[in-house]
This record gives sequence, structure tokens and C-alpha cells, in this order.
Amino acid sequence: MPHSGSCLCGQTKIEVGGDSFTSQIVCHCTDCRQTSGSAFSTNILAPQKNVTISGPVKEYTIKAASGNPVTRIFCGNCGSAISHKSVFFGEAQAIQTGNFADFSKLPIGTELFVKDRWTGLGPIDGAAQVQAMP
Repeated sequence: MPHSGSCLCGQTKIEVGGDSFTSQIVCHCTDCRQTSGSAFSTNILAPQKNVTISGPVKEYTIKAASGNPVTRIFCGNCGSAISHKSVFFGEAQAIQTGNFADFSKLPIGTELFVKDRWTGLGPIDGAAQVQAMP
């Protein structure tokens, strides 16, 4: 069953195939915070071959804390964060799950960059705690 989502304005559509998603990833890194405009971002890693993004998109590439380039994909109209790619992910890409209603019930399995987690936000029960990316 494909998962379908869209950006805030609805012009950029995202479809992710597959039902193998058992948990989400929360990332507290500075780039994800700035991209989401919040204290963290929520994501899944999906094989690029199972992802379709249509509509107006723009890309921005920056060097991440890992030293690898990360390409951020966002709606070219409203600016909603859609996805990001990195060599670290191999043939997968991170998909921002806030654009999908059906991921709201999927548990959080991992928290990344917990060294940068905002004070006052505690660890998520049951989620693996990763200080930073290798």
C-alpha cells in the first residue's frame, strides 16, 4: 500500500511505496531543526526507487556535520521540507513524515543527534539514542 502525502500548499505530492516501515526516526541535528522550523524532524528511510515526488520542488545541498553533502528537497512554492538525500543513506532517502497523515501512529524507533536535543525534551521511551552520526 503506498503512503501519500503533500506539502502545506498541496502542490508537491509525495508517494512512498511499501509497507515495511515499522518506526520513525527523530533527528535533533541543527540542519533538521532549521529545515523543520522546530526542535527536531521526523523521518523514515525509504528506498529511492519507491519514492515519487511530483510538483514544484527545489533542492539545496549543504555539507552536514558528518562531512557528507546532504541534498534537501522542498516544495518550490510553500517551502515545506519533503526529503533529503545523503551518501550515508545509500540507495535510500529520508522522507519527512509530517507531510503524511498515516505516519502519525508509527512509533519512534531512533533519535539521532541527541547531543543536540533541546533542554526540556526528554528521551522518547523505547527509542534508540544516538549521540551523533558516525
